[in-house]
Amino acid sequence: MSGTPTALRDRLERGGALIADGATGTNYQAMGLPLGAAPEEWLFDAPERVVELHEAFIAAGSELILTCSFGATNLRLADGALAGRGREVNLRAAELARAAASGAVIVAGSMGPTGQLCEPLGPLSAERCEEEFAAQASALSEGGVDVLVLETFFALEEAIGAIRGVRRASELPLVVSFSFDQGTRTMMGLSPTEAVAAVVPLGVSAVGANCGRSLADMDAVVPELLAAAAGRVPVWIKPNAGIPRIVGDAVVYDADAETFAAHARRYVAQGARIVGGCCGATPAHLEAIVRALGAEKPIQDVPRREAT
Repeated sequence: MSGTPTALRDRLERGGALIADGATGTNYQAMGLPLGAAPEEWLFDAPERVVELHEAFIAAGSELILTCSFGATNLRLADGALAGRGREVNLRAAELARAAASGAVIVAGSMGPTGQLCEPLGPLSAERCEEEFAAQASALSEGGVDVLVLETFFALEEAIGAIRGVRRASELPLVVSFSFDQGTRTMMGLSPTEAVAAVVPLGVSAVGANCGRSLADMDAVVPELLAAAAGRVPVWIKPNAGIPRIVGDAVVYDADAETFAAHARRYVAQGARIVGGCCGATPAHLEAIVRALGAEKPIQDVPRREAT
């Protein structure tokens, strides 16, 4: 099954901001995912909830949805309930996202870090790193996604290994997004300028930032990313919905939908081409972005499908 490799390029060529989706894990937790359970477990245990969230983002106006496969490298799955099922997990994630998308929005294959540092700081060899991401990219591509997204990366060595691994297995467009959770640096000290300089020459289709620490931090990261990209590639921005706090047994993010949308509108005015949300960002947050940008929802009523 094949996706549409030109879907991202075609949409960006039409102009305006492309509106992506919001959070997966925090929304699943609000929908009943037990604490400590991997979001990917719902691909098999509660597929209808996976489709429900995809459809909620589409109904809110998202033009691009990410598969529930952020933690689906074999290495990251190894200690959990889905150990040894990496290919199956990624195929299933693509299948459910495609079912929700119905061909009307872009389906992006989400790929997160392995959870290990690369040598010499950690046990992950360059070859193993490439193998892990090649396997995931292969399965997501076979599953029919339109684009691949390496997101929430913080170590340059792993990001470069991931890009090389993806390119061993797939010719789909590739977005690379970093998490700058130490102000304007990643936890490994990487700056937006350094990240862009390292990955843009490797042929990525977009570069950007997601997650991080706060909207104020993202406000500082975005201009540096845009300056470093200098129009060579589109910039992708998906911040958290503010700063999390504990309220009872729940984690609540402090940016309401209108506040969040005001930041997204500012990022677009500065030159970001793709905007959405990360942790804490609900369909209501994305709908507010649509309103703030004056965009029309691509789908008003999304037909429900039974997930099996």
